[in-house]
Amino acid sequence: MGSKQKQRALITGASSGIGKATALAFAKAGIDVALVSRSLDKLETVATAAKQTGVEAKAYTLDLAEIPQIEAKITAITQDFGNIDILVNNAGIGYTGNLSDTSLEDWQNVININLTSVFECIKGILPGMRDRSTGTIINVASIAAKQTFAGWGAYCVSKAGLLALSQTLAQEERAHGIRVTAICPGSVNTEIWDTDTVQVNFDRSKMLTPEIVAQSILHTVLLPPQAVIDELVLMPNAGTF
Repeated sequence: MGSKQKQRALITGASSGIGKATALAFAKAGIDVALVSRSLDKLETVATAAKQTGVEAKAYTLDLAEIPQIEAKITAITQDFGNIDILVNNAGIGYTGNLSDTSLEDWQNVININLTSVFECIKGILPGMRDRSTGTIINVASIAAKQTFAGWGAYCVSKAGLLALSQTLAQEERAHGIRVTAICPGSVNTEIWDTDTVQVNFDRSKMLTPEIVAQSILHTVLLPPQAVIDELVLMPNAGTF
């Protein structure tokens, strides 16, 4: 970080996968991390590992499915942890099923967690960034934001909406010194493939690793403030989606 002022990041979904890898990559780069997820035990493990690099790391439990509470809780985290320079909206869920078989409840749950919760997290962080005329927001979307897949309808719609949210926010906040990046990874070998809402069987050895995605996120946030990666598509070189 050199002589520059130390940065502080808030990362959602930080207990595993891309969020965990990003938290550890940030810590190694000297960035303090506020870690957000539902699982306090897993978060504390990540926080302990991050602290070993010499940065400040704190765990905060938050269920992003509880939409009405998010903005206030994110604001409370900033009051406890300090000004947030980097927001990484990583938390999300996978979901497979044909649209004709998707219940309204499932549809709304996917949209709420993958899209609406991001909107609410941004609202909790944005005022502080605007006050300081600086900040970087990274929204972890998916290749499914740009390319649809049969059997992934609700997921594709949620990620396409997240991409549109990122693009609109970038235009609105550029004048306030705030950078917004949407990262669209192809398949990543995370626990998402083991969840009850995803029923597929792929060769995970050919997928991206969370650490590769994390390094791309770190590179994005460490760019000079005069530069921004608006959108980053990151695909496995093995040819898998």
